[in-house]
Formats: sequence, C-alpha cells, structure tokens
Amino acid sequence: MSPEEMRSALFAQMVMQQSSMAMMLMGQTAHPQTGEMVHDLEAARLFIDQLEMLAYKTKGNLTQEETALLQQNLMALRMAFVAAVDSPSAPAAARPNQSSAPPEPAPAGAPAPAEPAPAASPTADESRKKFTKKY
Repeated sequence: MSPEEMRSALFAQMVMQQSSMAMMLMGQTAHPQTGEMVHDLEAARLFIDQLEMLAYKTKGNLTQEETALLQQNLMALRMAFVAAVDSPSAPAAARPNQSSAPPEPAPAGAPAPAEPAPAASPTADESRKKFTKKY
C-alpha cells in the first residue's frame, strides 16, 4: 500500500469514527460497551462541527472520493441531528437550550405563576427548515 493510499484510508477511518460517535450521541445507535442509548446533543454537535471544520480546512486538498465521503456523512449527520432535536423521545436534558430541572410545584393557596408571553419569532415549522448552529 502506498503512503497516499494509507493516508486516504486513515482519513476515511477518521471521518467514519467521528460520524459514528455523533450518531451514538444522538441516540441513533447503542453505546458499544453498555448497549444503552445515549442522548447528548451538545456532544454530538461538537463532532459535527469538527467534521465541518475538517471539510473547510481541507477544501481542495482531498480526492473526489474523500470529499464525497465527508460531504455524505455531514449531510446524514445534519439530518439526524434535526431529527434528534425534534424527537419527542429525547429526554429534555438532551435538548439544547432547555432547562433540565423540572418546575417546582407552587405552595398550596399560592397563585399560579403567569406564563411568559411567547416572543415574536418564526413559527416552529419555519425554524426547523434549516440546520443551524447556535453558539
């Protein structure tokens, strides 16, 4: 095997490793040691961001096959991430930008707290149309 073929195989292995980790963290595959489903969307987002950085930094330096592998994995991960965020089966703690603490019950006889008015924002369907990063 030539050095170039070895580098290409190592690159493909790294992309697949990052993709597998992201899929596991989104609850798409079971943890290999415990068999449990894991839901950690922030960690999954980190793996996706790393692959996006790799695609940006290596643009023009990859073979056609390497570029296709990276782009196909990124597209699949983005779609899975959107599905994981929208999934009602994901625990609340795994969803980004949501509090994991349950609301405290009001003492007996106390008035119920007023619900905050919804902010003027795009409808839920509009906000789900794109994969976006929020920092």
